[in-house]
Amino acid sequence: MRSLIQSICMACIGLVIALQLSHSLAASTASLTAASSAAPKSLAYPRLAAQLNSKQYVLLMRHAYAPGVGDPAGYSLSNCQSQRNLNAEGRAQAKRIGLWLREQGVSAAQVHASQWCRCTETAKLLGFGYQVEPALASVYDHPEHATARTQSLQQFIAHNVSEKPSGALILVTHHVNIHAYMGENIGSGDMVLVRVDHAGKMQSYQVIPSP
Repeated sequence: MRSLIQSICMACIGLVIALQLSHSLAASTASLTAASSAAPKSLAYPRLAAQLNSKQYVLLMRHAYAPGVGDPAGYSLSNCQSQRNLNAEGRAQAKRIGLWLREQGVSAAQVHASQWCRCTETAKLLGFGYQVEPALASVYDHPEHATARTQSLQQFIAHNVSEKPSGALILVTHHVNIHAYMGENIGSGDMVLVRVDHAGKMQSYQVIPSP
């Protein structure tokens, strides 16, 4: 009988210890989950502002999120309502990118955008002001123009990087143009930090995911 009672007591003690360990593990997991969700989702690029202040770097950016592909048939560049445009998610994303750039120390920027409304709206929402630049115009409908458009973009970059005062040069364009320039597809709102030579040609690049 004594052995039976001892066995039952040992089993009870083991159950209590197991419950305590389970509770402790659950609390630790919850703490880690909370810490993970509280951590910033956007990476920091402490050298970004200094790089963009130099005459060796330019920041290419794909316009923020605009649902769909291409533009509706019969669209007009003079009528935003006829084009594929940013939705609420895209507008929030563009504002977030502008805030993120300032968090990296980018306080001044020359922003140029393709004349498509999803690009000009992205550029506007960054909050630095912007100008429309034909060298950034989409080649989606005319892929045969990609080589010539890339050459125009290189010339534009070469001139503006060499002539600009301190501050970033940010170019808001389309994924097809960015792919033609640097050879990689990127997502909506993603950025490419490009090191260029005196002729505006890419020497190296780093893709920066949209914050």
